[in-house]
Amino acid sequence: MSGLCAAAEEKAGSKQRLQVQVNEYKENQNISYASLRPVLEKTVKVCLVPFSLSDYKPDQLKLSQSLLDKNSNNEVICKKYKEPEIKKTFRKILTPKMKATTSSKTESTLQKSSLDVHTENNKRQHVSTSDTAILSVDMEGSQDGDSDEDTASGLDGFSGLSPYERKRLKNIAENANFFASLQLSESAARLREMVKKRQPSESKRKKPKKRENGTELRRSMRLLNVDPSGVLLPETPIQPTVVVDENPLLPPGPLEMTPENRDSSELFKGFLQTWAEVSKTSSKNTEKELSSIKSYKSKLGDMVISEDTVCKVTKGSIFSMALHPSESRILVAAGAKSGQVGLWDLTHRPKEDGVYVFQPHSRPVSCLYFSPANPAHILSLSYDGTLRCGDFSKAVFEEVYRNERSTFSSFDFLAEDASTLIVGHWDGSMSLVDRRTPGASYEKLINSSLRKIRTVHVHPLHRQYFITAGLSDVHIYDVRHLNPKGSQPLISLTEHTKSIASAYFSPLTGNRVVTTCADCKLRIFDSSCISSQIPLLTTIRHNTITGRWLARFQAVWDPKQEDCVIVGSMAHPRQVDIFHETGKRVHSFLSGECLVSVCSINAMHPTRYILAGGNSSGKIHVFMN
Repeated sequence: MSGLCAAAEEKAGSKQRLQVQVNEYKENQNISYASLRPVLEKTVKVCLVPFSLSDYKPDQLKLSQSLLDKNSNNEVICKKYKEPEIKKTFRKILTPKMKATTSSKTESTLQKSSLDVHTENNKRQHVSTSDTAILSVDMEGSQDGDSDEDTASGLDGFSGLSPYERKRLKNIAENANFFASLQLSESAARLREMVKKRQPSESKRKKPKKRENGTELRRSMRLLNVDPSGVLLPETPIQPTVVVDENPLLPPGPLEMTPENRDSSELFKGFLQTWAEVSKTSSKNTEKELSSIKSYKSKLGDMVISEDTVCKVTKGSIFSMALHPSESRILVAAGAKSGQVGLWDLTHRPKEDGVYVFQPHSRPVSCLYFSPANPAHILSLSYDGTLRCGDFSKAVFEEVYRNERSTFSSFDFLAEDASTLIVGHWDGSMSLVDRRTPGASYEKLINSSLRKIRTVHVHPLHRQYFITAGLSDVHIYDVRHLNPKGSQPLISLTEHTKSIASAYFSPLTGNRVVTTCADCKLRIFDSSCISSQIPLLTTIRHNTITGRWLARFQAVWDPKQEDCVIVGSMAHPRQVDIFHETGKRVHSFLSGECLVSVCSINAMHPTRYILAGGNSSGKIHVFMN
């Protein structure tokens, strides 16, 4: 019994001495503690202190002054930690009784928990891994001596972890050791020092060294501006570049009527004399009654075309056409895009001998009429801002109206004697011209409500009215109420949805108006009573999309049959169509061999059954009986 008592007293004394040492160490060192829960049922605190294993003694814990200064700020620094050292230290601190009762499973669990605490502190402090740590365990209880059962129950708290949790804790410890072995913080510190020491060098561009003995580049005498003897030549003055206009304006005043395609003047003089005599004897058609549609169709069916009635007259595309009103001879006039005016006498054989081409304009000739008072006069209007009258008897093109600041689009005669004219401009303005006034200026310039004017046409009976075709509207004006500052139309036809190409009164009574629109429709209006509104009678579906290279279609009335209109066609085989005002097709002129192109511009003889059509290459096709 005395031996057992002595062993118990020795055991109690060792535990008391260990407790006193730990308490003294805690009082002397102001160190933060990290709890390890759950290791035991009681509170377990971990004290992390830098130390060296070589100098460590179980019964004496001393710290250097430098470590005490660091620990005064309540910061726990852990530089390096190894699993075998934790196991060794932990076993030294535990009492002999605890060593005997603690299972191997609890030891491994405690070691993993200690490694987790060490990993977190190591990441947070970023300190060197050269030092080590000591683990001190303070068992605080309500009594000084704890039983072996309490110790065993506390260590069994980790027995409930699953294999996954154990594997996870092991991986965390291995990763922490791996990153600690990389020594990333030390490498970063070295790199920062290297960057600070290295100063950016100023990049200076090296100038190329001049060749002292090198020869200069050779240059020709022309570039050096010297003659073969080495004498410097005088500098030549630089002449300004002159921009040449492709279509220069012709000089103002009358132009001589000289054909460009003829050298013999005798033939041309005979041509002029013949047409001057024919114009004196020609008479106007005074018949006002219309023929029946049946007889009209039969006469149209007798009209044919042949190789002798197809001829190239102008150099470019044909923009306008007119037929001389002669009853005995056939004379066709065509205005071209190049500014030419071509005349073709079909009675001459061979046909090329009857063609005469003149150049009275520099830009496209958009409108062409024989004078109603004197058929020996042909009036032509051009985009170049000039209106000229060709006189066969004088062999000259006289200038009627000139305006270089504007471009003209169309004109018509306000008086039956052709003394006054109305001229439309592309900018939407209109001019009143009196041929009896000396000079080539206008009498009045009127601003209309249209942005552009394509065609102008005067009423055949009530000549104070005229109709204009704009971009998308058709207006009817009264010449007596025109105001230079701005004129409002009497009537506006707003049924069109796209661009309008032309608008014309019917030739005998003016009771109908036909318009050609880019929406593939021909519209016929009732203009028998010019009031605030003009009703729409008929809409004819017709392809009017000609494209870029063809002149736009313009539907015109037949001067002999004012209830029928003539218009070109895009259909195959190529043809020229005639429609009645009701919308029915009356006749189609076609020929598989002689008519192989689109005739955009067409004109009918005022009294005879002769139709002339012009295409985009300057050819004229004539149908006649």
